[in-house]
Amino acid sequence: MTRHAPGPEESQLSLFDESPASVSSSPSLWPSLPRMPLRPPVAEAPAAPPPVAAPAVSNLQPAVFRHPQAQREIRLNEHLVGYALRRARRQSIGFVVGTDGLSVAAPKWVGQQDIEAALREKAGWILRKLVEQQQRGQRLQAAKVDWRDGTGIPFLGETVIIVLDSRATGAILNTDAAALPGVPRLTLHVGLPQTAAPEQIRDAVQSWLQRQARRIFEDRCRHFAAQLNVRYTRLSLSSAQTRWGSASADGRIRLNWRLIHFAMPSIDYVVAHELAHLREMNHSPRFWDVVRSVMPDFEQVRGTLKDDALPVFD
Repeated sequence: MTRHAPGPEESQLSLFDESPASVSSSPSLWPSLPRMPLRPPVAEAPAAPPPVAAPAVSNLQPAVFRHPQAQREIRLNEHLVGYALRRARRQSIGFVVGTDGLSVAAPKWVGQQDIEAALREKAGWILRKLVEQQQRGQRLQAAKVDWRDGTGIPFLGETVIIVLDSRATGAILNTDAAALPGVPRLTLHVGLPQTAAPEQIRDAVQSWLQRQARRIFEDRCRHFAAQLNVRYTRLSLSSAQTRWGSASADGRIRLNWRLIHFAMPSIDYVVAHELAHLREMNHSPRFWDVVRSVMPDFEQVRGTLKDDALPVFD
């Protein structure tokens, strides 16, 4: 089950050639999750992409997009784009749009005029990706956790407030906070002094989240394995950057611990999805019928994995 997660997301387009599709031995779901702060797989555009809608920048005032290592610049649809150009041993002109901006790799025999003609030909795709990356960078910045006393992080779909409490041993969840409108009811008392470094707080909270993830995932795996009449041989936590979970034919299940940020229905969907693969190692209609048998509303639930943003820990 594939996800997009933390690190710069890149979109890649190569003219005149196309990379072969990747093959995976373990079935996985592919939700689009552009707000994930983990590094997602590189997306490759086809050599001749179908017509697309005008880029979001078309309705804005002329914008400037400049790569930190830009040596060249070009005006695309009234927008100034500074790009990093690299000469490479390849057969085509390739474009990569990341959080830094546009990078171009071109064969040594291709002239600058031809490069600029290719850029103008793909202007719609380039500008759209530049805007997406700009917006994604803003979301990631907003999601970055400020590791200090009073910081809030998502836990099982709710906000839990971190309380530095040197009297506490380890980390203790308090669910008895006064229920006031707009005030989180959960507090996590972490056994650290007020002078603790951000890295100490992060590590303590992450360790606690991972322990909760294992406990809850084990419970939900037992629950759905019984309902689906399947047997899994091993459950392990994953920190994968591109998958929420995976299942192997020998019964091994891997679940990403960052699922602990989501509400229980989302966790249940991923668990049911991976266990269903122990009956159907594919994504055929039969597979989705198996998932539906234990989660009739899974189509609505899985949307949260695409729409909700995760906190950036680093």
